[in-house]
Amino acid sequence: MDSHGQDEQRVVWAVVETCIGPLMLAATRHGLVNVVFHATEAVRERALERLASRFGGAPVADPQAPVTAEAIRQLRAYFAGERRDFELPLDWSLISGFNRQVLRELATGVPYGSVVGYGDLAGRVGQPGGAQAVGAAMGANPLPVVVPCHRVVESDGGIGGFGGGLETKRQLLALEGVLPEPLF
Repeated sequence: MDSHGQDEQRVVWAVVETCIGPLMLAATRHGLVNVVFHATEAVRERALERLASRFGGAPVADPQAPVTAEAIRQLRAYFAGERRDFELPLDWSLISGFNRQVLRELATGVPYGSVVGYGDLAGRVGQPGGAQAVGAAMGANPLPVVVPCHRVVESDGGIGGFGGGLETKRQLLALEGVLPEPLF
């Protein structure tokens, strides 16, 4: 097979059970490409169809593939409170332009246990006044948890929106010690 064959775009996937529900992880040879919340069978099927149409070939379930196995190991350690940073190769091909720029800044510039406002993050990438665009970028994040969009909040102290649902965002922020655990 030549270097431009199917193998180059092969996508592998696996599911890891976490305290916020099952996460589907998908990877290419370049790295982790997608993390999907609430990965029930129906959600998984839709995600796999999207990946198949994007990468041209049905993703293959492979929890033993190097990137998926390492992502599972690191996510388990994160949810156990034993890991603060992810050290995984990331494939940014599902996102581009401003959204990619914002997510890269988030991934490197907003550490565990801290939060940033939508407007502050916009300013960091040279777009002061771009808070709504940052919100859209967070909603388009193909790598939630690993690229920590849960750490982006409203400047007035509001929690902001979240693709995985507000309860999931609260749980992630509580895990990182940013929010107190709810009393009920």
